[in-house]
Amino acid sequence: MAARGKIKKTFTDPIGKNNPVFAQVLGICSTLAVTNKLENTVIMSLGVIFTTTLSGVTISALRKLIPGRVRMMAETLIIASFVIIVDITLRAYMPDVWQQLGPYVGLIITNCIIMGRAEAFAMNNSPGLSLIDGLSSGIGYTYVLIVIAFFRELMGTGELWGITILGDWWTNWAIMVMPPGAFFMLAIFVWVVKGVIIKEEEAAK
Repeated sequence: MAARGKIKKTFTDPIGKNNPVFAQVLGICSTLAVTNKLENTVIMSLGVIFTTTLSGVTISALRKLIPGRVRMMAETLIIASFVIIVDITLRAYMPDVWQQLGPYVGLIITNCIIMGRAEAFAMNNSPGLSLIDGLSSGIGYTYVLIVIAFFRELMGTGELWGITILGDWWTNWAIMVMPPGAFFMLAIFVWVVKGVIIKEEEAAK
């Protein structure tokens, strides 16, 4: 029962109250950079899920073999290996998206979420738990970005995934596909989740 409870907590924490974006304020650079288009956001998020999951498992499996003095270098090397796989795959099969994302795919290496989970969790837990933690951290990151990208692209262009949703009656909000729009939507999301939803849940308890 204790093991099952730990597994559940490991999976639910990064999705809920300890979400890496709105609770720990990590991965903000990509949150603000790629969320102007839903397609790019989904693909970037899948790359992060792939990297967080597999790097967590790998680092956990090798944690007893990695000397403490070089652990950060080793973690970065492992993370970079999976990011290179993502980069090569996108370049080969989705070159248009790869060009639009530009340097942000490579910057997954420096995503604080991935390095943070490697240091805080993978280095101290089993590969199985690290897999769950990496997966849930990636999912927690993903749904925040998708919600933000949904509203930014819809209000900024009247489209979603290249399909026109809003008609001629809608006046596009150009600011929504610009950097200020990302800050605006992220702030609203954090306020709704932390200031309304979580606060009401805590009050109910």
